[in-house]
Amino acid sequence: MKTKVLATVAFVLFFVMGSMAQKSVNSTTQEIKIKTSAQCGMCKDRLEGALAYEKGVKKSVLDLTDKVLTVTYDSKKSSPDKIRQIISKAGYDADDVAADKAAYEALPACCKKKTSQTGCKPGCGGH
Repeated sequence: MKTKVLATVAFVLFFVMGSMAQKSVNSTTQEIKIKTSAQCGMCKDRLEGALAYEKGVKKSVLDLTDKVLTVTYDSKKSSPDKIRQIISKAGYDADDVAADKAAYEALPACCKKKTSQTGCKPGCGGH
């Protein structure tokens, strides 16, 4: 009888301790939404791929309709500033952080910002 009671108590303690440990792990998880200059599916792949290698980033999803990148990350391993810098170094604007010029120039034409409603890219000379 004592063995069953001890086993039950031990099980309950392990369950409670496991739940508490899970909460402490998740308490550093943050989410940030960053407005980008992304244009197409290639941009989506490029940005999500670049962030996949950032230490602490758990998930990133770009919504092409509103050009907002939602990033879930561990605040002990990364920060919004680091994430914005990665986006910039990939060639895209990230909120108020401008795209790295060399990286932007290396992007395919479809990934570059449109400068007017005609769909022109920077430097096309207009229609």
